[in-house]
Amino acid sequence: MDRSRAMGCDVAVAGGDPATVAGVLERWEEAFSPFRPTSELSRVNASPARVLAVSSFFATTLETALDVAVETGGLVDPTLCGRRGELAVSGRVLFRPPGLALDLNGVVKALAVDEAVAALDGPGFVSVGGDLAVRGPVDVALPAGGAIRVVAGGLATSGTASRGAHLVNPATGLPAESRWEQVTASGVTCLAADIAAKTGFLLGVDGPEWLDARGIPGRFVAADGEIVENDVWASATRVVQTCT
Repeated sequence: MDRSRAMGCDVAVAGGDPATVAGVLERWEEAFSPFRPTSELSRVNASPARVLAVSSFFATTLETALDVAVETGGLVDPTLCGRRGELAVSGRVLFRPPGLALDLNGVVKALAVDEAVAALDGPGFVSVGGDLAVRGPVDVALPAGGAIRVVAGGLATSGTASRGAHLVNPATGLPAESRWEQVTASGVTCLAADIAAKTGFLLGVDGPEWLDARGIPGRFVAADGEIVENDVWASATRVVQTCT
C-alpha cells in the first residue's frame, strides 16, 4: 500500500500505480482548489462577470453539485448560502450574480476518488481523507471502534473529529453544529456515500431517518461516544454476520 498526501488529506492506494492516482487527484485539485489562485475555481470566483465561459470539466462538476443540492434539500450547496437558484449552466457557459462565490468541495474530493479507483489496474482501493472507493473487498476500521468489509462502491465518513468544523450550514454560512461527531455512510459510489454522510451529519438527530428513507446504511457517532446505527446499516451488518 502506498501512502501520500493530496487535496489536504492523507491518501492511501492499493492495487494500482500510485503515480496514476496522484495524477488524477492533482487534476481535480488544480481545477477546484480554493487555495490555489491559479485554479479555475479561484479564477471564476475572482471574476466580476455575470456570464463566464468555463471548461467542460468545470461545467459538468458544477452541474453535479447543483443536482446534489436539490437531492439534499440545499444542505450540500455549492454556493454555501442557499443561492443556487441564481446559478445556471448551459453547455460551457456559467450565469451567476456578480460576487457569488462557489465552493465545490462538497463533491470534488469524492468525484476524484471515484475517478482514481476506476484507474486501478486490478482489485484495490483509493482512500482520500474520509472518502474511500474500492474494487474488491476491503476491511475498513470504523470511527469509535469496530470494522466493516466494503465489497464494492464507496464508504465515507464526515464530521468534525479529524478536520474540525469544515461543514457549513448553508442557512447561516457558519460552521454547522450537529449532535454527531462523525457519520459514516455507504454508497454505490464514493460520491453517493460522501453526500449521504455529509447530509446525515448536517441533519443532526434527523440524519438516521433521512438515510433510512433512502435505503442508505449509516452509522452515527455522537460526541459522548454513543453509536447509533440506522435500520439499513443494522440490517446489512446482520446479514453479513449471518452469512459468515
